[in-house]
This record gives sequence, structure tokens and C-alpha cells, in this order.
Amino acid sequence: MTQDWIEQFTGLSRLEPGIKDLLTRKSSVLSVPEGTIIFGPGKAAENLLLLLKGRVRVQQLSESGREIVLYRVEAGQSCVMTTACMLAHEDYSAEGIAETDVRAVAIPSAVFDDLVSQSVAFRNFIFSAYSRRITDLFRVIDDIAFQRVDIRLAQKLLELARGDDHVKATHQQLSVELGTAREVISRQLGEFQRRGWIGQSRGVVDLIDRAGLERLAALDSGQNPSAIMHDAAKGKDPARR
Repeated sequence: MTQDWIEQFTGLSRLEPGIKDLLTRKSSVLSVPEGTIIFGPGKAAENLLLLLKGRVRVQQLSESGREIVLYRVEAGQSCVMTTACMLAHEDYSAEGIAETDVRAVAIPSAVFDDLVSQSVAFRNFIFSAYSRRITDLFRVIDDIAFQRVDIRLAQKLLELARGDDHVKATHQQLSVELGTAREVISRQLGEFQRRGWIGQSRGVVDLIDRAGLERLAALDSGQNPSAIMHDAAKGKDPARR
């Protein structure tokens, strides 16, 4: 295997030549189809995956049975859950699912341990990615604890639309994305539809008034929801309140 894939990851290009050679010789490139469960609770972390192509969703199931999406791993990134498990030599506590077809580099745990101890550049790469993702996880916790669901739902719909006007997701899937109950999502989507911001069909949410959703998504959680909806209904910009 050549070293071409190394250039896709910021930090790895600065590895010492000998370390690059070891990394490419001991690692392998694998492909998994969409929908594959890559790892799950109770399983050992055998390889650190560096994504070359595709997207992996990492989610966790609480003791109460509620699911929540923690983060997604995109091309050019590594999985912080896997990193944490490999550093601590512990099993996974979450689940990783391929949202698309995935192509990734697999670094065996023994090679990972050797490189972390031998190479400052590799160690910096690992911990820089780790710290960035931990910051993202704290943001998720902050959103769940302090941010209003209507604002978070508007933000999530715009994010999942990816520039389109259609979001292919059920109420249950959206509840997993936001870590809340399906009934809460259904009620909030009904309110969005009543305001003329969205339309709904089976498994699809159509963004009819993207500007209305964007106004709500741009607000902070300290503003009064009734006033926001009142202004939106009159065509005012609640962000200027």
C-alpha cells in the first residue's frame, strides 16, 4: 500500500519517514457497505479507523432506552470513541454505523500503541483530533441540557437537508438525532407545519419556508418562544428582538 492516503489527514504528513513506512506497512484499507454496524457496546476496539470516504454515525443507547447521536465521522477524520477505547484498553460503550458506503484505513491496536509511544508527530495527531471531538461532545451535552428543542430541531433540519429542501427522516430518527422523545419531535414538527415552515409526508420533511427555520435556528435559548412564534407568524425577524 502506498503512502498517498496519509496526505488526506492533517498532521500525518509530518510523520518521520520511518514512521510513515511502518504505518503503511502495518495498516490496511477496507471497505464496508452502507448500514454496516462497525462497532458496538461491549466489543473491543481492534483497529483505529481513519476515514478516506463516506460517513459513520456514532450513537449511544441510554439505560432508559433512549438513543442519541453523539457525532459523525467524515472523510479525513478518525473516531474519538475508538481512540478513547484504545488508549484505555476498554470496550466500546457506543455504536458506530456506516451511513454511507465507507472506505477507511485500519490501524491495528498494537501498531497504534507502538506509534503513540514512538512518534511525537503521531501522538500530536491523535490527541489533537481527540481534543477537537471532545469539544464537540461537550457542545452536544450543552445543547441537550440548555438549548430549546424547537431551536435544535430547526438547526438539525437545515443541517440534514444539506442544501436541499427535503429531509428523509422519520420522527423517530429525528428524536435520536436530538436525544429527545419521538412525541416531542412530532409535536414540534406539527407546530412548524402550522406556521407554514415545513410540509410532511411519510418519512420526509419538506422545507417550505427555509427563511423561517433559519431565523429560529439563529436564536439563542434565552428568548421567549411565544414571542418568536408570534413574530414569525407576522413575518417579522425575531432575531432582531
